[in-house]
Amino acid sequence: MPRTRKITAPESAALQTATDADDDGAGSSKNRYAAPALDKGLDILELLSRSEQMLTLNQISRQLGRSVNEIFRMVVTLEQRGYLIADNDHYRLSLKLFELAHYHQPIRSLVSTALPHMRELANRAVQSSHLTVYEAGRVIVVAQVDSPERWAFGLKVGALVSLTDTASGHVLLAFRDEAERARMLADHVRMDGEQEIETAQLVRQIDDTRKRGHSRMDSRQIRGVVNLSYPVMGANNRMLAALNVPYIERIDKKVNPSLDEVQGIVQEISARLSRLMGDSSFGA
Repeated sequence: MPRTRKITAPESAALQTATDADDDGAGSSKNRYAAPALDKGLDILELLSRSEQMLTLNQISRQLGRSVNEIFRMVVTLEQRGYLIADNDHYRLSLKLFELAHYHQPIRSLVSTALPHMRELANRAVQSSHLTVYEAGRVIVVAQVDSPERWAFGLKVGALVSLTDTASGHVLLAFRDEAERARMLADHVRMDGEQEIETAQLVRQIDDTRKRGHSRMDSRQIRGVVNLSYPVMGANNRMLAALNVPYIERIDKKVNPSLDEVQGIVQEISARLSRLMGDSSFGA
């Protein structure tokens, strides 16, 4: 059970005042099926998901353009249900949403299928690998396997990366139809540190990725890393995920597979995963 704080006297007064706030706009035909309280709760979750720091109640209210009275009860309820964690009147997201996402059957099936093959990939390539999917304008890491080396470079499960300046983002965009790709780009959420890219250049890179069947590009975040990314397809040629290796080169006397050799391994494993996920032709 999540640990909750005792509500203070000022908070109790705010809670009392907030009682009538949930009914705003309920009488209009436009809002006949609206759920204002749910809207407020989702606004809070989405705001905190984008914030790199914990926020106070006042900061949340200012950034959402709502009064403290309007959102107070939502914040308290979300904390009590375990979606938020409070620390000295500052709030952040817990991992509950991430846990719920992993109960979702398609993701769970994809990850459970992919992990043994990703371990094989890491061992053969002597590189780390990760699996990414598109979600709400961003790219999220849903599985990761470290290199067997004594050091490893990889992305953590749950990490969010950019859609437009990463190899995995280009792959996730490239193997969709134009309408879906346009929706994804319209929903694009900029990440911290994300570099600008002209629309025409991005379109060319996506087209090139589709023609080649993969993306191979120098990392635009970490110097010295070459990102390899291949699609994992499902039934009816449906794009599911991107299988990725952030390749790092050893410069001592230890001889590991070359970049080209690793690329061949990633291609092989991604085609195998596609067949396992129901695609009968991709990578054949």
